[in-house]
This record gives sequence, C-alpha cells and structure tokens, in this order.
Amino acid sequence: MDEYKKTLSFTIAIFMILLSFTSVAPLKGQKLTREDYINTYKELAIKEMKRSGIPASITLAQGMLESGNGNSTLAVKGNNHFGIKCHGWKGKKIYHDDDAKGECFRKYKSAYESYIDHSEFLMHTPRYRFLFDLDPDDYKGWAKGLKKAGYATSPRYATMLIKIIEDNELYVYDSGNARVKRKRERNDKAQSESDFSVSVDRRVKERNRVEYIEVKKGDTFESLQEEFDLLPFELFSYNNLPKGAGLYPGQELYLQPKRNRAERGNDIHVVQEGETMYSISQKYAVKLNKLYKRNHMDPADELQPGETIWLRKRKPVKK
Repeated sequence: MDEYKKTLSFTIAIFMILLSFTSVAPLKGQKLTREDYINTYKELAIKEMKRSGIPASITLAQGMLESGNGNSTLAVKGNNHFGIKCHGWKGKKIYHDDDAKGECFRKYKSAYESYIDHSEFLMHTPRYRFLFDLDPDDYKGWAKGLKKAGYATSPRYATMLIKIIEDNELYVYDSGNARVKRKRERNDKAQSESDFSVSVDRRVKERNRVEYIEVKKGDTFESLQEEFDLLPFELFSYNNLPKGAGLYPGQELYLQPKRNRAERGNDIHVVQEGETMYSISQKYAVKLNKLYKRNHMDPADELQPGETIWLRKRKPVKK
C-alpha cells in the first residue's frame, strides 16, 4: 500500500510538472491579450529570475514586445518569445523576415524552453555580462543596457521596455512573488508591439521595415539624439547627412540603417523632375551606396527625368 501511495504521488507530481509546461501555450486560433500573457508567463519569468538573476519584469517585457504578447509567427510556430536568432544553434530552426529576408531563428518545443534559452543566451553571451552587475530590481538599467549591447536594432527599444514594465507594473514581480497584486486592472484588448509608442506627441513610422520620424519645429539633432537614445553620429549616418546639416519641419529622418534593397513590389523607380539619388534613397529606405552600385553609377552622375532606377536587383547591362 505504501508503495502504491509513493507511485501515485510520483505520478501526480509528474503530471503537475507537465501541466505547468503545457499550460503556458495559447489555444490554437486564440490570441493572447497583454493581461493573458502576464498571467500565463509571470511564474516562468520569476523562476528564471531566481535561477539567472535577470529581473522578471525585463523577461516579461521582452517576451511581450518581441512576441506581440505571444501572438507573433515566431511565438506561435516556433515557441520563440524573444526573437533570438540561430547564432550557431544546433536545434530546430524557423525562418522569418526581420532585419533581412528569411533570417534564421531558434525553434523550441515549448515556451518554457524559450524562457530557459533566453536566460542562457544573456548569461553566456559576453556583451551582456555587464548587466549582471546591476541591482536585481534596476529594470531601467537593464532595459538601457540591453539596447546598448545591441539586443535589438530599434533605437526605441529601451524606452518601449520601460513603458511596458511601468504601464503594467511588472516591476512588482521583481520581488519574486507571482501572487502580488498590481494596483490597476488592464484593458483586455489584444495589443502588439506597434502599440508601444515613445510618446503621444511623436509618431514613429515605418518604411521598408525601417523606423523613421518627421521633424517638428524646434527639433535639433541633439534633442532627437536624446529623445531616441541615439549616438551623435547615427542620425547623420543613417540619413547620409553631412556634419552641419540643418533640419526643417516635415523632413523625414530614419532612426535605423536603411536596407540594402527596397521592399517587394518596388522593383524600379522612374525618375521625376528634380529628383536625386539621395531623395530616391530616402523615399524607399534603401542605402545610397547600394543604389549607386545596383545601377552602375557613381555620385558624379546626374539623373535624367524618365530614367529607370533599379531598387531591388542590379540594372541589366546593355550588350
């Protein structure tokens, strides 16, 4: 009888463990809301915090942002909640368009494995080592450090993480208690990463998967660098602007490097009166040097109205 009780207890324990693993997946066809995501994964985040030292608030915020609250293609098809690319990964893979077309991402058997690997990735990648010297409840330091170390290319990355944490009071879980009550109930409306804006006054737009803004009256390079946490050279470099260039209201400025080619559907551009290679580069978010190379041109060449500029493939050479 005692042996039976031991076997039964062991079976129940195994069942509960398996249940805890499987309960962190959304039902097929059902989208998780922001609140759903927090309730579903907060215990995993706390568990990993106790094991690794990564604040639970940071893990949850990254999971929410990178996976669109668990609803992204990578999360649904690959259980990848943190957008971690292959980087020598020996396991299964999933391919998805990100900074480039068809990039390789890690694929996991469960969200649980994704959370474990996220911790391991930060713990054992040298460029993130300095983060573990921060106080365990310094979520702002962690957010800014992740951006500084290059976890994501978006210049708003730290700002978005901090906003998610503070809007949802995720910092309460850095105490290690999953049962702690947050003060405000949240709207159950499903939200994705596009909902996290820097401020109500500044709309960040996207073209060819590159973020950009429109300059407002009073903006300076220094104020924009501070607002978007950019290094002094970045705005000039991303927009092919010389030092000493001015700004004007309505001007479009990219916050990230432009792409090597235009997005699908924009194969060619027919030059209009007054257009330059620079204006075409800005119009399609394509690197200026790539445009010159693709069209067998150099900066000294002048464009003619009606001329065809190739945006995705190399311009055919007439024989």
